[in-house]
Amino acid sequence: MTSRETILARIRTALADVPADEGPADVPVPRTYRRSHTGPDEDIVSLFAERVTDYRATVIRTTDADLPDAIAATLLARGVRKLAFPAGFPTAVLPAGDWQWYQEPHDTSALNSLDGAVTLAAVGIAVTGTIVLDAGPGQGRRALTLIPDYHLCLIRAGQIAEDVPDALDRLDATLPLTFISGPSATSDIELHRVEGVHGPRTLDVIIVETS
Repeated sequence: MTSRETILARIRTALADVPADEGPADVPVPRTYRRSHTGPDEDIVSLFAERVTDYRATVIRTTDADLPDAIAATLLARGVRKLAFPAGFPTAVLPAGDWQWYQEPHDTSALNSLDGAVTLAAVGIAVTGTIVLDAGPGQGRRALTLIPDYHLCLIRAGQIAEDVPDALDRLDATLPLTFISGPSATSDIELHRVEGVHGPRTLDVIIVETS
């Protein structure tokens, strides 16, 4: 018997007394841990912006009316010209100008030839400064935000959860979730930080607030 077969056999044994029609939601699990580390009057949008910035990402706060201008200013500051957007992205917010916009390509070499990608997000987490993608409309495949060197992510203020438990309640665990806390970064044993090894070197986050 292989190790895989041994593990699966043990799982089957542990689940032997579980009714076939019982689902996870049918059995209440006590949640006695602290669900949020924010204060009672905490401005979670400002906290999110602060924590995202701590991870060496850039945060821009804007409104729906000014969103195209905010995107344009951000892209001009970065000097990026060739960008992809995923299916379901609201292309009406993309600014007019000297940019080349592409529907998300599925070829890896085509993705690698781009300057970056622009996407929406599923959820933001204020305490951890994290954005979460679930491959939903406007978010694309993981490859879209891992291969290009630049990622611009748009998130609405109402999508920002206080802490991880609240965020998980808003997400579908059956979807491919990607948690992003700042640009991709790693360090060696000497603690030399290197960015862009297994994801984008640069991350900009635009928070869209109600006008």
